[in-house]
Amino acid sequence: MAGVSLQDDTVSPPTAADVRRWRRYLADERAEAAVYRNLAARRSGEERAILAALAEAEGRHAEHWIDLLGDEVGRPQRGSLRTRVLAALAKRFGSVFVLALMQRAEDRSPYADDADATARMAADERIHGEVVRGLANRGRMRLSGTFRAAVFGANDGLVSNLALIIGISASGADRHVVLLSGVAGLLAGALSMGAGEYVSVRSQRELLEASAPHPEARDAVSDLDVDANELALVYRARGMSEDEATAHAAEVLSGIGERRPATGSTPVGDDHEAVGTGLSAAVSSFCFFASGAVIPVLPFLLGMQGLPAIAVAGGLVGVALLGTGAVVGVLSGASPGRRAFRQLAIGFGAAAVTYGLGLLFGTGPA
Repeated sequence: MAGVSLQDDTVSPPTAADVRRWRRYLADERAEAAVYRNLAARRSGEERAILAALAEAEGRHAEHWIDLLGDEVGRPQRGSLRTRVLAALAKRFGSVFVLALMQRAEDRSPYADDADATARMAADERIHGEVVRGLANRGRMRLSGTFRAAVFGANDGLVSNLALIIGISASGADRHVVLLSGVAGLLAGALSMGAGEYVSVRSQRELLEASAPHPEARDAVSDLDVDANELALVYRARGMSEDEATAHAAEVLSGIGERRPATGSTPVGDDHEAVGTGLSAAVSSFCFFASGAVIPVLPFLLGMQGLPAIAVAGGLVGVALLGTGAVVGVLSGASPGRRAFRQLAIGFGAAAVTYGLGLLFGTGPA
């Protein structure tokens, strides 16, 4: 540990660099504790208790740095800008986005490589990352159906309508033709996305419902032959080994009087929640496709045409693609920057192909 002399076993004063580092750690721990407290204030039940426990753990870490600093603790400093922004977001919104960002912050803890942090603190930070990952996954499950439709709808609207508009514009078509094509592409794509998403989600929910235990199966348990124990076949069909199925079936049969479930399967409510509802997915898909598809149309609505209109449309779409990619990165716990630029490259790649085709088969930009 810094500040310890191995020759005479006496503690030497910390260096100025040590003090700065410890103060930074202390500020970050206090800021992270504030994030968890703010998140806990907007939760209830088990999630509230978990977040409060995380805040308490960050407080213990802060005490470690206070003890090391001693008289050098100085005035309280503010944590990193990133952590302070997270604390403000947690206080106002308490969303899954904050949890996803905190997951990345915990995973990047420097304590494992710092001799002044204890092994227990480094282990705490690693486990905190897994705890936050679990809480973030709960939020992802709650919004995954609608969010998936929203993100893919917006991205498809941006890319497909930009490709359509610049392809037609590059062919030399009049501004009004380009504008009409853009509006038609917006409406056709939004309606198609909404209808397709509704059918997709409804079909998936119907498949889940088909996998659920029959409601009358429980009533048949009391009439089963205990010696034949055919209930075990149900559990084997659902993935249990023969020994596990036999033991579990015997347990269920012995508790018939308690009206225990005949199938012992897990309710499918969580699966339905993860999929989302068909109507909400369809509306989200329609609205977000339309909101994405209208962006490349804006320059032509404002009277621009030719290369200037294409450049402005491309710039607007580029910003939007970076935004949707960053959001996906945050929610997935991955690098927002990497996801943003990947989204940008894919979108511009598709647009470049159609622009080239427009030049090839048309007469050039108007």
